[in-house]
Amino acid sequence: MELPAEAVDVAAKELLGWRLSANGVTVRLTEVEAYSGLGADPASHAHRGVTHRNAVMFGPAGRLYVYQIYGMHFCANIVCGEQGRAAAVLLRAGEVVDGLEIARSRRTAARKDVDLAAGPAKLMQVLDLNRSANDTSVVDGSGPATLTPPESAVGMIEAGPRVGVTAAHDVPWRFWLAGDPTVSAYRRHTPRKRAARA
Repeated sequence: MELPAEAVDVAAKELLGWRLSANGVTVRLTEVEAYSGLGADPASHAHRGVTHRNAVMFGPAGRLYVYQIYGMHFCANIVCGEQGRAAAVLLRAGEVVDGLEIARSRRTAARKDVDLAAGPAKLMQVLDLNRSANDTSVVDGSGPATLTPPESAVGMIEAGPRVGVTAAHDVPWRFWLAGDPTVSAYRRHTPRKRAARA
């Protein structure tokens, strides 16, 4: 399946190498995933239109869209579309570059430092961000998290299919820094089989 090229995939690649700081920890973004909007991307939370949950995805850009999965973990996206047009980039993984001891205390299950933020929920854990960060700015200093540009060139970027979505999972809108050990492990989505009714 192919989706029309939009600003969201470009924005996703451009976010790689940027630094996100919150609550005493800074991560360098090493893996992201792009999601388009209304009617264009069946894997997007905004595919069927505006709801109370996804309203922040419709702009303005530079705000966090935070949602909960499995009733316990949080994931964060940076909104990057024009006002009224949904587009967001899921923050999938990062390297802890500041506040390492704090990050370790928040992710005691991580065996190696490269695993501290190697996944969207893990990244949120090390930054100590939750649903209260939803619809807050990452660009003007008013929210709990701040995004800053990379200090140098980020190197080669690779692309592949998205993770954990049932629709449009083959769309190559997951982007990561080639060879970076903090990138999360790819697991192809496998639909669950429903039990046959007697």
